[in-house]
Amino acid sequence: MRRRSLLLAAVPAGLVTLAGCGDDKSDSAKTSASPSPSVSSSPPPKIVEGPLPAITAGTKFGEKPTVAKGSGEPSKDLAVKTVIAGGGRSIAENDFIRADYLGQIWSSGKVFDNSYDRKRPLVMQLAQGSIIDGWRYALQGKKTGSRVEIAVPPALGYGKGGNSNAGIKGTDTLVFVIDLLESFNSKSSAKGTSVPQTDAALPKVGTNTDGQVPKVTIPRTDPPKKLVSQYVLEGDGPELAADQTVLCQFQGLVWDGGKTFQRTYGSGRLSQFSLEQMQQAVKGLAQGLTGKKVGSRVLIVVPPELGYGDNPPSGGVVKKGSTLVFTVDILAAM
Repeated sequence: MRRRSLLLAAVPAGLVTLAGCGDDKSDSAKTSASPSPSVSSSPPPKIVEGPLPAITAGTKFGEKPTVAKGSGEPSKDLAVKTVIAGGGRSIAENDFIRADYLGQIWSSGKVFDNSYDRKRPLVMQLAQGSIIDGWRYALQGKKTGSRVEIAVPPALGYGKGGNSNAGIKGTDTLVFVIDLLESFNSKSSAKGTSVPQTDAALPKVGTNTDGQVPKVTIPRTDPPKKLVSQYVLEGDGPELAADQTVLCQFQGLVWDGGKTFQRTYGSGRLSQFSLEQMQQAVKGLAQGLTGKKVGSRVLIVVPPELGYGDNPPSGGVVKKGSTLVFTVDILAAM
């Protein structure tokens, strides 16, 4: 079983299951990848330059680092240092990031988590309740392509309770080295190569890459009987595995009438969901995404037996026996 990152806060990133979707004017259509907010928000912490332990090996961006044990007492403030300055996009609060990282305990030098060995970078939103506050504050304003080292005091990590599963006590300061690979926001879209859409029996999908909703033109013919999954824009990233979580822009329409029942494009939000859990909601969507490349826009046509069948969500435009049409921009995966 794939190990879950220890960085996640108690509330997981929002999971879109499509189980309660309505039309595109309803509240349920306002899909959010943001977690439920915490009850209260602490003021931004003071950020200092150190002290920070030395990186003794794996010093290049993207290499698994080796970090010395902390020397002396750590700062009670959040210590942040840009070890390698990148030239990419500046990261803002509520952006999603894709990052490799290593975390260890200041006093012992014990590594408690790292993504390098898993070969699956973390994909997570820098939002309150979604990730530990030390990361949320330290990475704002940093650019992709950067390596950042931080020392997180307990109050901005796991608090007085610590994390017993990772061997972290409530008094432990944590040291992280973070390689910022990519960032995404609500204006992000697929950037792949356009693929000819020559089948007149299938919907035609717009190829705009401005984060706005791509136009979908559904033919006035009977829908296909089997699942369809085709590239509109073909990216060059790795193929999605069935056990991964996807970060994406998407829209869902009903074949008959072409009405939208859910979307993120143009909504100010992104969607993040597990393909394994999507198998329980809209099996055809999960199957249609599996094996497709990150960075792509995909057209997926889902027949009723792989969608909602005879049990559609109540009160929406999806009816019994509806064929569903999805466009999905695959931004990242973990």
